[in-house]
Amino acid sequence: MSARTWRRALVTGGAGFVGSHLCGRLLDDGVDVVCLDNLSTGSRANVATLEQRRGFTFVHGDATDPAAWRALPGRFGLVLHFACPASPVDYLRLPLETLDVGSTGTRYALERAHTDGARFLLASTSEVYGDPLEHPQCEGYWGNVNPVGPRSVYDESKRFAEALVTAHRRVRGTDTAIVRIFNTYGPRMRTGDGRAVPAFVAQALDGAPLTVAGDGSQTRSLCYVDDTVEGVLALAASGETGPVNIGGGDEITMLELARRIIELTGSASRIRFVERPVDDPGRRRPDTRLARERLGWAPRVDWSEGLERTIGWFTRAQAA
Repeated sequence: MSARTWRRALVTGGAGFVGSHLCGRLLDDGVDVVCLDNLSTGSRANVATLEQRRGFTFVHGDATDPAAWRALPGRFGLVLHFACPASPVDYLRLPLETLDVGSTGTRYALERAHTDGARFLLASTSEVYGDPLEHPQCEGYWGNVNPVGPRSVYDESKRFAEALVTAHRRVRGTDTAIVRIFNTYGPRMRTGDGRAVPAFVAQALDGAPLTVAGDGSQTRSLCYVDDTVEGVLALAASGETGPVNIGGGDEITMLELARRIIELTGSASRIRFVERPVDDPGRRRPDTRLARERLGWAPRVDWSEGLERTIGWFTRAQAA
């Protein structure tokens, strides 16, 4: 199966950072796209150019609202469930909404996919691994998650969503897949969402101190958004059920990332160390052997090139 066999796709959370890139790529492949988003964390500006293209429909609605699902026209061949606050600032601001969209929103999306006979893909996250005791993290690792900590509203929302998807497939035969996305970055990220790349870039461009949590030794593995989208669609187009990790292979410390962004922007900013958030993972790197072997996927954009592209976008956005 290829993406071109899908005539229509639904992307929940399609006005968000990754969701909007997915919508654009599906349109490029000749797929008609319906984007469902309540704009709690997404932005209509992210899909402004897409709304000028044939085959794209934006629906302002909440994935947890049954009326929104009744309002969606026609049948879909693919349902990509990306609706969920995904940054610490957002899910800590919207804890109940985050849990709702992982539970009720996922159930409604699954029911629509089952009714339409569509392929369903859940956007899960590396956060299901928590602060991992296994490194790198493979799909068989069960994780080390604090179920009552401040980050649990996101971690457990996604973990429950994975269980619900798995049960739907087992009990009702719904064609499902689960992708676990690691630290994606690129154009259209929001500067105030609490994630390291947009925060550091915005601070560097403003000449402000880059706020590095703790001593900056915690690591992440960055994956440029175009590579993430390729991995998501490769999984969707396969017969794999997942979970499948999609993420970058270059593990870097947050201090190294901050210094590199200062260098790339030519900023005079300094680094200021701040208190580390509760339950902030110490290490994060995906084992992507399954994606390579089953999907033929590997990231192509290294983190330095991706950062240059991202900084260029933020620079242009700041000047506009």
